[in-house]
Order: sequence, then structure tokens, then C-alpha cells
Amino acid sequence: MGSPDKTTPWGDSLGRASIRTAQVLLLLVLTVVVVYALIQVRLVVIPTLLALILAAAIAPFVHWLRRRGWPSTAATTLSFVLLLLAFGAVITGIVFAVMSQADELGSKATEGFDRVYDFIRTGPIPIDDQQIQQARDAAIDFATSSTVGAGAISGLSAAGNFITGAVLMAVILFFFLKDGESIWAFVLRAFKGEKLVRARRAGERSLTVLGGYVRGTSIVAFVDAFFIGLALVIMGVPLALPLAALTFIGAFIPLIGATLAGILAALVALVANGPLAALVVIIVVIVVNQLEGNFLQPVVMGQALNVHALVILLALTAGTILAGIIGAILAVPLVAVAWAAIKAWNSEGDITPEAVAEAEHETRLNEQGEGVRSKPRGARTPEEEQSDTAAADASQG
Repeated sequence: MGSPDKTTPWGDSLGRASIRTAQVLLLLVLTVVVVYALIQVRLVVIPTLLALILAAAIAPFVHWLRRRGWPSTAATTLSFVLLLLAFGAVITGIVFAVMSQADELGSKATEGFDRVYDFIRTGPIPIDDQQIQQARDAAIDFATSSTVGAGAISGLSAAGNFITGAVLMAVILFFFLKDGESIWAFVLRAFKGEKLVRARRAGERSLTVLGGYVRGTSIVAFVDAFFIGLALVIMGVPLALPLAALTFIGAFIPLIGATLAGILAALVALVANGPLAALVVIIVVIVVNQLEGNFLQPVVMGQALNVHALVILLALTAGTILAGIIGAILAVPLVAVAWAAIKAWNSEGDITPEAVAEAEHETRLNEQGEGVRSKPRGARTPEEEQSDTAAADASQG
């Protein structure tokens, strides 16, 4: 399409700006429609996203088994059962740890908040009581508002919907693990030539980032929960187990999750053991957060979360508004994956005819459920071995 004729009203700078503005508005409307449609079918979308995230985390183990001669069904079944057992054990432990003492935990936290409230109100720095009350009411209204409660967490609150979502996630997860390569090949049918090479690069990089994010976050969450829980036990703070469990859950929400769990632990310590214990807990939380940010995340996650903190904060806010707690958990990995896919698609370097031929060959293998990474090493051709090494190097970059 040629540029507008300069003699028309659309040919000058204002006309071109108007055309661009109309295009942007059209894209925004399309985005809103897509998001609205996804929210309406969240009972399908959320289990699918959760299954995709779990499949990305466990896929290397499935490939490892298949490279050692395991049949696809046997490798998938073993990985699926082990993942469900581990996931079920963690969820069951967290639920029982929190629910068994939920009332006491809530009363302790409320009492600790009231103590802090009284200190601020009567402290050395005069603060208007009405301002404190307004801030408190605003926080309570936000936490209990229909906006935060809307989305996935309210949609899955009913027992029937929750069970349906859990069963659907398990079924989708099994097929992702078993037929993920053929499903990927089906998606790649829309791409030919150089676009096929770019699509494969983007997919491999996205899978690496997503799996690394889940595995890395799980390690970080365990370390946070262990050290904060250990500090609570040493200080003799009650409810140490449910507080550690909440810390583990909170670590899956970057920036704010572990911090909020640490504040809750400090409030309980303040009520049960006094200001000194609360101060020690706060120091431990700060040290653990510094350890996480400066050492753990760069080591165990690498480039999996190479996203600016402002982008993470915006993604968390949008995810929470759209889908509650589940949205806050899913928002950051989805943004990280999207950014990694865009960078992989736009990666520099000429795409040679040999690279196109390799991509087409690997796609044909994927259609048969025999991806290069899952084939036994003895069954690979030298070209496939070289392609697998190059793909692994590219996914790390």
C-alpha cells in the first residue's frame, strides 16, 4: 500500500498521525475483545496455562527418559505420576498447615496490625487518625473488592468448578507431555521457510524460559520458606509451619509475595514474642530477600526472568485485576515468555537454506512424535546431533 497522496487531507503530518492513531485504537479494541473472551472461558484457559507451565518444567525429564530408550507412553506416565504425587503432597501439606491454624493465624495477624496501628497513632510523629483509618479502609476495601475477587479465583471458588478445572488440567498436562511434539508440529504448519526457523527458535526459547522459571522459582520458594521458617522456630514464634507455607506460596508472586508473607510473620512474632522477636524476623526476611535477589535468582534462574522490575510490577497488577491470585502467579512467567519469544524471533543472523532444511526435518520428526531431543543418542544422525547441540545453545542465549 502506497503512502497517502499529499494533496488529500490524510497526506500531511496530521493526517498520517490520525491514521496511526486509528490503527493503535483498533489494536487496543482487538486486545480488549481477546482478553474479555479469554476471561469468559477462564475455566478452560487457566487449566491450560497451568498445564503448559508444568509441562515445560517436567519436559526435560521426559526427554531424558526417552533418550534412554523408554517408550513415549511409559516415560510420560512415569513423569506424570511423579509430578502429580509431588504436586499433591506439596499442596496437601500447605493446605493442612494453613487451614489447621487459619483462625489463630488471622487473629494473631489482626492483633499485630492493631499494635502497629496504635504505635503509629500515638507515636512521636503526629499522624492524623483519620488518615490512618482511611488508608486502612482503602486497603481492606481493595483486598475484599469484587475487582480483586473477580476472575479465576472467584470462578474456581465453587467446589464443582475447582474439581472440573483440576481434572481438565491433569488431562491437558498428560497430553502435553505425551504428544507435545506433535502438537507443536501442528502449530508450526502456519510457518514456512525462514519464518519456520524463527518460529522454532521462539518456541524452543520460550519453553526453556518457562521451564527454568518454574524450576527456579520452586527452588527460591523452598529456600525462602526454609530459612524464614527456621528463624521462626528458633525464636519460638507460634504458627511457624503455616507461616513458612505461606512464604513458599508467596515466593511465586515476584517482588511482593515473599515480602508480604514476611510482614505477616513479623506481626505474629510481635504479638507472641514481643518487639525484639519481630525485629529479628524482619532482619531475617530482609537478609533472605537480599540473598534471593542477588544470588539465588541469578544462579538458579539465569535469564529466565530477565525482565525489568517495573514490567514485573505492571504485569502483577494487571494479572491481579484480571484473574485474582492466579493471575498474579501466571502474569510474570507469561510476560517473560512473551519477551523471550519476541527476542528469539528477531534474533540477528542470516538464515541459511541449511537452517531451513533442518527446521523442516525437525518439524517432520515432531509430527511423528520423534523430536531430536527425545531420540536416543544412538539413533540420531550426525546432523541431528549437531542440530540438537545448536538448539540447546540457542535456547540458553
